Amino acid sequence: MVRLDRNAIRRSEDCYVDELFGGAVALGAPMLAANFPRAYLDVNREPWELDPRMFAEPVPSFCNIRSARVAGGLGTVPKLVGEGLDIYPGRLPLSEAVGRIEAVYKPYHETLKRLLTRTHARFGYAVLIDCHSMPASVRVGDNGARPDFIIGDRFGISASAALTERAIGLLTGMGYAVAHNKPYAGGFITEHYGRPARHLHALQIEVNRGLYMNERTFQKSAGFDALADDLTRFSAELISMPGHHFLDLPLAAE
Repeated sequence: MVRLDRNAIRRSEDCYVDELFGGAVALGAPMLAANFPRAYLDVNREPWELDPRMFAEPVPSFCNIRSARVAGGLGTVPKLVGEGLDIYPGRLPLSEAVGRIEAVYKPYHETLKRLLTRTHARFGYAVLIDCHSMPASVRVGDNGARPDFIIGDRFGISASAALTERAIGLLTGMGYAVAHNKPYAGGFITEHYGRPARHLHALQIEVNRGLYMNERTFQKSAGFDALADDLTRFSAELISMPGHHFLDLPLAAE
């Protein structure tokens, strides 16, 4: 069904990210892990962000077929992985996309929404950290520096400034190079769930894969355990932030 070999199709995979941030669970933070390939279905997209050129039948009229992500081959059902590699040899039945969205995408987001609603009800606010990884080849700025992390808050829209500044400051203080919003400002999850005026905050964190794995063999490297320990400390510091940092925003009526 796919034209790529086992390694090539994994080039978009967020390898081991759940393990890197797993220490946060012991601190009391719930974790929702996507145990399915991003090349199969990307939950960091709108539910119906589909490329009509991928399917044998016309897509429904309500689909978003003109987004920049669809144009780049990275819709809800991706067309490409890695450096522009086509996943499929031909068109897919539309039923394939519909089945993935109904059976995987919708339950994932229903679960995420329940977790956020429960957390908000208990504490009066909720903070979502959307964890991803990025290729070691990513460069930022005029000097082409390699970031270790990129923190995305949709250019200040999805989280309070205090949370963003704290996240960047913690990682920088540990000696990491941290970029902000470029080239990754956050996808559908931060955009959709981040509502600071309602005391719902969302940050996207991209981790450079070169810090913890071999991108050719997909094996963990010697730096994995140290990075995981740092991310546990990072999580603990975020969890310990005083609640007033998330509650000092006016509520907006919509």
